[in-house]
Amino acid sequence: MDTPEYLSKSEFAVLIGRAPSYVSWLNKNERLALSADGKRVDVRASLELIKNTTDPTKAAVAERHAEDRKNRFGPDASDGMMESLRAAPPAEGATFQKSKAHRERFEALISETKFRRLQAELVQRDAVENAAFATARMLRDLLLAMPKQISPELAALSDPWELERLLTDRIRRVLEDAERVSKTDLADAIHTAS
Repeated sequence: MDTPEYLSKSEFAVLIGRAPSYVSWLNKNERLALSADGKRVDVRASLELIKNTTDPTKAAVAERHAEDRKNRFGPDASDGMMESLRAAPPAEGATFQKSKAHRERFEALISETKFRRLQAELVQRDAVENAAFATARMLRDLLLAMPKQISPELAALSDPWELERLLTDRIRRVLEDAERVSKTDLADAIHTAS
């Protein structure tokens, strides 16, 4: 039987032995190739597109439906068309298997990222950047406030060794305070973002 190049959607439904609603579903899910005016179905291109976008794991279901059609409509219920659909080799380009593998790869990467976040191996970058910025700003503010706090003590000292000891002591205290606060802030930022 020679397959026509273009058919109406209802004629195409009869050709493949399916209900017109199935053809509408195929069209809605971009699994039909239509003519330029969008009114007729390009038969060969549509059959190829359907074949390439069909989940091969559902082959048993398709076989069961084909058997049901034979029982209801007789042995000629578009067997030839369905057979050619199953027997044709896959075309180049995006097939169902390639699309599924692509999607599953990215789902696996997302799952791995979530797992590593739960294990505290990964954190959200913006949370760490915000905490680092806040820590640097706090350290800057503490260091800039120090001269006002110790200037009266420095003015009273004339011994260079005492000046150095006082400055070192105060700088050490500021850095220890900043370290304590920044550890807490960073831990809070990481746990909040997780």
